[in-house]
Amino acid sequence: MRRATLPPHATAATPPARWTRFASPARFETLAASLARACWVVALLAGLAGLYVGFIVAPADATQGEVYRILFVHVPAAWMSMLCYLAIAFWAVVGWVMKLRMASRLARALAPSGALYTALALWTGALWGQPTWGTWWVWDARLTSELILLLLYLGYIALVESIDDDRRAAQAGALLALVGALNVPVIYFSVRWWNTLHQGASISLTSAPSMAQTMLLALGLMTIAFWAHAIAATLTRARALSWEQEPEALVAVKVSS
Repeated sequence: MRRATLPPHATAATPPARWTRFASPARFETLAASLARACWVVALLAGLAGLYVGFIVAPADATQGEVYRILFVHVPAAWMSMLCYLAIAFWAVVGWVMKLRMASRLARALAPSGALYTALALWTGALWGQPTWGTWWVWDARLTSELILLLLYLGYIALVESIDDDRRAAQAGALLALVGALNVPVIYFSVRWWNTLHQGASISLTSAPSMAQTMLLALGLMTIAFWAHAIAATLTRARALSWEQEPEALVAVKVSS
């Protein structure tokens, strides 16, 4: 079992800076416990509502028919697959540079959810592609770069879990996450940079959405559900990592409260 240790210059009496006050596992525990519960509830309610609106209420698409409904799961999963990896890179680098162990734990805790969203995006994309393109898989630029993203997630998880020393694991993971983050813009801009089979974005910041209001509502609800799930799952895993690595400190907090 790996145990984290305080850096030599840190003491229990050192007051935390305002912007790093939740870097303490004890302070993080008090915030994460209640926030995770709230996000689990939001994820459940928004997910059920989004699935109902998307699969029951929303009309069939004029071009794709009923198969387009897969996109209510596929699109948020694809968005979250990219956002989670960028968040991993951010927290991993913050944890490495600032020596904040909770930041490194957040990066580790994000990785399984990001890998799940990426796998879900690839799977639902294949389900959509078979009736639309006539094939389960093509070596399309976006599909290929999304597959590379899944391999990066799995590589990051394997790397940080294979190193016993937390500090070395955080450093190695930060380097891999930082380099792998270069793949995210490739995924996002692939449909613009190359001639691909993948359709362009239906929602843009510079133009009105090209879908019905009920479709947009379903997509919005599912996006909220995925966001809430990502936050809840990440906080839950980060808490578990803290209890695994620093149980004495957290037990003392529980007893004192």
